[in-house]
Amino acid sequence: MNINNHIHHNDGTHIYHADGIVYQLLLALPFVLVLVMYILAAFVSSRRHKQWPLYRTAFWAFGVLCAAATVVGPLANRAHMDFTAHMIGHLLLGMLAPLLMVLAAPMTLVLRTLNVTLARRLSRVLKSWPVRILSDPIVASFLNVGGLWILYTTDLYAAMQQTILLYVLVHIHVFFAGYLFTASMIYIDPTPHKSSFVYRAIVLVIALAGHGILSKYIYAQPPNSVPTVQAEIGGMLMYYGGDAIDVVLIFIFCFQWFRATQPRASLAMDKYSKISN
Repeated sequence: MNINNHIHHNDGTHIYHADGIVYQLLLALPFVLVLVMYILAAFVSSRRHKQWPLYRTAFWAFGVLCAAATVVGPLANRAHMDFTAHMIGHLLLGMLAPLLMVLAAPMTLVLRTLNVTLARRLSRVLKSWPVRILSDPIVASFLNVGGLWILYTTDLYAAMQQTILLYVLVHIHVFFAGYLFTASMIYIDPTPHKSSFVYRAIVLVIALAGHGILSKYIYAQPPNSVPTVQAEIGGMLMYYGGDAIDVVLIFIFCFQWFRATQPRASLAMDKYSKISN
């Protein structure tokens, strides 16, 4: 496929256009596949075990739709011309879609669907040292927030608008880094390498601060080839939109922390009551 068929100039800006319905379908195919595979896995799991929660399937479906909207359709096309639209895509692809898909507990579903032998092999992979490193909150935060700093403070943002391969790779990184970060903070799926709540809380605060500072930097210092007005709107979207999604993440994190410490608190109260009596 010729790169020149998809790169055009418009007011000095390189813009990517999907060339026809066939190309749109090719872009949409991976999202359709992961959605269908999840639904099939949920069906198989429900037949073998207890009913798979419908709300988790809904989380997965909405998450996939959020991710797909950033590379297929009107928002994706607009994002190549408008930094504001691009930032909406960032919030969907790098924050909201990962959160929804983590809440869908895909690894739990896979482990329930696979036979015993394959499930044990997958468990060994999840317990391996590469997964331990990647799932560490600090590493996940660096890949997530650090990657965004590189994207918006270097020429990478302008470069990815000129090369399809780079454009796709950046979007893949944004999603998987966001997913890895979210999964390292809130434990929905089985997690062999668990970090303490205090450790995760400290890293979460630093990561959110880094994301907020970056949004202000974008507001004050627009990325190359981005008009000032669009950068200001995009920076505000990143700041306030990111905060809205982060509130949900923080709530889930605090709720899990509360539930994890509640039995100890109840046990302490029981002991105190016995001593008092």
